[in-house]
Amino acid sequence: MSTINFVNENQEVVAAYGANLRLNALENRIPIYKMLAKLTNCGGSGQCGTCIVEIVEGLENLSTRTEVEKVMLKRKPENYRLACQTSVYGPVSVKTRP
Repeated sequence: MSTINFVNENQEVVAAYGANLRLNALENRIPIYKMLAKLTNCGGSGQCGTCIVEIVEGLENLSTRTEVEKVMLKRKPENYRLACQTSVYGPVSVKTRP
């Protein structure tokens, strides 16, 4: 088990080892998408880039960037991730909708 601290929402949730960050946020009613993206997102396949998050702490406790992320986030800092492509393996602090 690990914990995910959603900084903007001031909420901490427990996640299973290897849990998907996007699914965990949605299951806990954390608003991961901005406005229209709530309706137009790709459903977690990594094709739209609308579930981007900023990792504040615990970057080492996440899966490595996927090939999709390397393309979608090539101009973003290393601590930006696509929640749908990220697995959690330890405690992490996340800012949604950076």
